[in-house]
Amino acid sequence: MLAMDEGVVEEWLSKFKTLPETAVSSYAASLKDKGSLVPALYKVIRENYSDLLEPVCHQLFEFYRSGEPRLQRFTLQFLPELVWSYLSVTAARDPHCSGCIEALLLGIYNLEIVDKDGQSKVLSFTIPSLSKPSVYHEPSSIGSLALTEGALANHGLSRVVYSGPHLQRETFTAQNRFEVLSFLLLCYNASLSYMSSSSLQSLCQLSSRVCICGYPRQQVRRYKGINSRLMVTSEFLVQLITGIHFALCNGEVELGSRALDDVLYRAQLELFPEALLVGNAIKSSLHGASLKANKEGTRSIQVEITPTAPRISRNAVTSLSIRGHRWKRHGEETDSVESPDSCVTGPIPEISVTGVSGERLLNGEALRSRTEGEALGGATEVGVDPRGQEVRRQKSAGRVQF
Repeated sequence: MLAMDEGVVEEWLSKFKTLPETAVSSYAASLKDKGSLVPALYKVIRENYSDLLEPVCHQLFEFYRSGEPRLQRFTLQFLPELVWSYLSVTAARDPHCSGCIEALLLGIYNLEIVDKDGQSKVLSFTIPSLSKPSVYHEPSSIGSLALTEGALANHGLSRVVYSGPHLQRETFTAQNRFEVLSFLLLCYNASLSYMSSSSLQSLCQLSSRVCICGYPRQQVRRYKGINSRLMVTSEFLVQLITGIHFALCNGEVELGSRALDDVLYRAQLELFPEALLVGNAIKSSLHGASLKANKEGTRSIQVEITPTAPRISRNAVTSLSIRGHRWKRHGEETDSVESPDSCVTGPIPEISVTGVSGERLLNGEALRSRTEGEALGGATEVGVDPRGQEVRRQKSAGRVQF
């Protein structure tokens, strides 16, 4: 580490100690103008045997404990580098070099799991609905969704899951190590839009190193760091992928793409379904997309804009369309009954079989009359003319001579 960098760090350490509380806000706003401070602090963190590492970690914790949002974000930008330094030292089985970093990480964790009154926090997350756009999907890419009665009933409802309360930790163990680190990355991802380019680069490097160390891909990447494998969890990889997604859309295309491939490589080896699902979804959404290479400007994540024109298909089955179809069919049946081609205008006549005098005959008389007519060799046919009057036709037939 150069003497100039040491001088910058020592000045930063001494100035904050003599700062009154009324000047904390103005001091936090002036930190972004010190361009040489952040690279010098990165060098201190990467040198595990530096004499400035312990006071730097202590001051970063004081920044976070102050409650000033800008000072807290200043500390959070070094979180990926702090996590990698801690994991690399742990893999090398040299815990004496990571004591101050471990204390800083545990201090930030214990501050984040409680509120201002010291009560445990319960975090809530809203699960995105397929009918509404989210970071990972767009309804237009799925196709037309059938507006069923159940879908309409659940359209305005949101499913919420809760996380917590979390237990306070006094030291790292093999059981709680990645539980704490995953929660810290969750806090880091909540402030991604405020992170600098150097912090996003550090996150991508952390993701690649954690996932390839000790595996054949380490030789492909030509990384000459530690060679031992690091245990990871699915939740930890999901938090890494979330940060990588933001880095991909904000200027770190090369590092972000490499880190995403390395995380998916490790997730396939470990058979982590959650990490594979989120990682492949992001990779599919970015396939063919034009990612911006400019690192300046507004921090954002690229998604498809929902069009203003309605996307409801004309053939979509809704309750209104069913009702309209029923009315239409009923109207057609009514028109066919009332059309002049199929019915007679005026009163409907009563069709009956009568005798000559027009009086109704009994069943026996009708049978006897029909028998007599058949014996004469003829048959009588009764019909109705269009004016409603009975028409009698006599059919003649020749006698059959025996």
